[in-house]
Amino acid sequence: MSATTLAAPDTTRPAARPANHTRFFSRVRRVAAPLVLLAAWQAASAGGLISARLMPPPSAIAASFWHLTVTNQLLPSLLVSLARVTVGLLAGVAAGTALGLATGLSRLGEDLLDPTLQMLRTLPHLALIPLMILWFGIGEVPKIVLIALGSAFPIYLNLYAAIRGADRKLFEVAATIGLSFPETVAHLILPAALPGFLVGLRQALGVAWITLVVAEQINASAGIGYLIMNAREFLETDVIFVGLGLYAILGLATDYAVRVLEARLLAWRPSTLGALTFRNTA
Repeated sequence: MSATTLAAPDTTRPAARPANHTRFFSRVRRVAAPLVLLAAWQAASAGGLISARLMPPPSAIAASFWHLTVTNQLLPSLLVSLARVTVGLLAGVAAGTALGLATGLSRLGEDLLDPTLQMLRTLPHLALIPLMILWFGIGEVPKIVLIALGSAFPIYLNLYAAIRGADRKLFEVAATIGLSFPETVAHLILPAALPGFLVGLRQALGVAWITLVVAEQINASAGIGYLIMNAREFLETDVIFVGLGLYAILGLATDYAVRVLEARLLAWRPSTLGALTFRNTA
């Protein structure tokens, strides 16, 4: 057999699909189920199977969304809600990170802090609303404190577990190359704990949005929750669905942002590389 024959390309293997083609169909699959659900909902409402007063069709909800937008009622409320959840989440992430580092890196910190934190964690933070009102009044402070309290514990638990679950070989490597403890923490332990921290951040975002829904019922004068309360008073079910839909979209968008950040920061992980490869070939 000649060398030319051996070097001939194998034309029996199927050509790889272009990456753009694969990404397009992946996006189509992601939006197909929600679109089918909305179409079925619209058809059921049109056929009288669902009461339009109790559960308005998507077309009525879209019309209300447009009306709230053009009358400048939606954007100010949206900005107020975003400001509340941003401030509360930042405070919760900062507190959870500090506590996770203190207990994860120190046995003394764990002995002093973890028992109390575990007791506090078991308390439903939304049940503390009466105390929040007594302590801080009915302004913005109790809303932000509730969001911070709810989002701090997912960060704390995941960061603590990630630090304690770090590979012991990292310390052996640090001792071999002569790293100090602060250098070991900065260059080895914290990068190894980053995946756990990002998981906690995703959980904290979910808790923050859920807490915001309830917190904005505390005598709010602006925000998405304020729109929902007004709509409830006037039996405007379509506006209530607009507010609930905004909460869901904002929660989904922020979770997606963290997933994108995770993919970029953790591109070195074998599991991340495998997921990317599978996504490109599926």
